Amino acid sequence: MKGYIQKAETLIEALPYIREFTGKTVVVKYGGAAMKDDERMASFAEDIVLLQYVGIRPVVVHGGGPQIDRVLERLSIPTERKEGLRVTSPEAMEVVEMVLGGTVNKQIVALINRSGGKAVGLTGKDGGLIRARKYSAPGKSGAPLDLGLVGEVTGVHPEVLRSMERDGFVPVIAPIGVGPEGEAYNINGDTAAAEIAASVAAEKFILLTDVPGVLAAGGELISTMTIADVEAAIRNGGITGGMIPKVECGLTALRKGVTKVHILDGRVPHSVLLEIFTDAGIGTEITRTA
Repeated sequence: MKGYIQKAETLIEALPYIREFTGKTVVVKYGGAAMKDDERMASFAEDIVLLQYVGIRPVVVHGGGPQIDRVLERLSIPTERKEGLRVTSPEAMEVVEMVLGGTVNKQIVALINRSGGKAVGLTGKDGGLIRARKYSAPGKSGAPLDLGLVGEVTGVHPEVLRSMERDGFVPVIAPIGVGPEGEAYNINGDTAAAEIAASVAAEKFILLTDVPGVLAAGGELISTMTIADVEAAIRNGGITGGMIPKVECGLTALRKGVTKVHILDGRVPHSVLLEIFTDAGIGTEITRTA
């Protein structure tokens, strides 16, 4: 009986959050460790279905870098880098479209549908969802680096997503942008997800990572931060390495209208539900102000 009571208490704890977020949009950037094995992917799909069932409107933006790398290696297509940055050649872009827009996207869609949800897969090319232009990173010399078909987002057409939401579907989006002449661009998944979250004024933008969240100098999790806290932590070296571009994507989303950003450990089963529907949460929440 004690176990049943605990389950009931868990549901009661979730009730005010269900009430608060019903009818609102939550954008989840899904990739990395959260996609490492079938069990984790199934857990994520169940989270998305539950969100949909309680009236929340999830939007999934996914990555797939490791899967792309495996296919490139299998096809003997060389991976070129310039000053540490990956170059996307026309041959590599074909693989990106095949893997992200095909294999990975359809696998996620199938898992959500099999768990009882209603998901539809698309890329940023569909309906002109993600408009993009060629991105040139500044090199060490100051001159721009030509990274091939790597793109940056110039705009998002949210009506594509809104129409799906109205019809009760979960959009599952591969971060491939479309240029002015219809050319495809490889877009960083975190960046694409931030821009999509901003375009639909999402209540929450969730980034799934392979760490518990933003960590303090002693290794303990920082549960709540503001934009000013994050900026100060970057300046003083409290946030370093690969976490910097992730929190910067979060800050972009917040400044463009997203209410809250959450950085979670995608290795934890049902991490999305634990963050949204429990009092304590499990990751780092970033807000505009305290």
